[in-house]
Amino acid sequence: MGFMQIQDLKVHYPIRSGFWNNVTDHVYAVDGINLEIEEGKTYGLVGESGSGKSTVGKSIIGLEKITSGKVFYEGEDVTNKARKRTSGYNRNVQMIFQDSMSSLNPRKRVIDIISEPLDNFERLSPDETIRRVNELLDIVGMPEDALYKYAHEFSGGQRQRIGVARAVATNPKLIIADEPVSALDLSVQAQVLNFMKRIQEEYNVSYLFISHDLGVVKHMCDNLAIMYRGRFVEYGNKKDIYNNPQHIYTKRLLSAIPSIDPVNRLAHKERRLEVEREYTMNQEKYYDEKGRVYDLNPLSESHYVALRPEDAKGGN
Repeated sequence: MGFMQIQDLKVHYPIRSGFWNNVTDHVYAVDGINLEIEEGKTYGLVGESGSGKSTVGKSIIGLEKITSGKVFYEGEDVTNKARKRTSGYNRNVQMIFQDSMSSLNPRKRVIDIISEPLDNFERLSPDETIRRVNELLDIVGMPEDALYKYAHEFSGGQRQRIGVARAVATNPKLIIADEPVSALDLSVQAQVLNFMKRIQEEYNVSYLFISHDLGVVKHMCDNLAIMYRGRFVEYGNKKDIYNNPQHIYTKRLLSAIPSIDPVNRLAHKERRLEVEREYTMNQEKYYDEKGRVYDLNPLSESHYVALRPEDAKGGN
């Protein structure tokens, strides 16, 4: 049993038009997803831009209003609740943002940025605060002289590591990482991801890792949810998703991963074209007449796919 359950989560944005500014339609950013998060595990949320994955993360932490559905944390309904700055939920659920520069206050020094959550949740003396901030900087590979510098004095990778240190400062149970390395060079990506792995091993923290990069997700995650048009099209562990993809959208994402094998370049291209042909010929198998993704159906104990019920039962 996980410490967090997300049940039939929906986030719809109204579209208004006409002289009276009436609601004429909705944007279905998130349209009914379910997820259970267990301690010490990493869950990948993968999809293209606009699929709704970032909205899921922001609605869990309280930055987006949930239209319907429930979020339970340790058995308590925390959906759309107005929480005090010092609430236990705010302490135990933290977020790392994609844009490290805009998420760090440019008027504050690193010691102030990282110590802010400590000031909110722990009663530390000034000396204890400095010692704790230095410990956090050491965990993410930052030198002590970073303490009194400002965010603009660091590179993008260093700023992201400062964001990681701030997120882990209160020993949270869950960190929502929204595209934490997408804006970084490959070598810097590896550094940040390795620091996040180290933090997970040391603190037993869970991650909800939001990304469009299947290579990064494969390295980081235990379980993956593939998201499209506001819904999960497929859910399973790494072996299920990478070795036995069933939904056409998952197959398209996997086939789009660049191949570094020049010998089999043509074979890789043919597989990609074959997936596109399957998508063109069998769209009705994966989406209803309105283009909505079907509900998830179980293929095995760990593997779920959004197919028509009759297709799922057929063992596709």
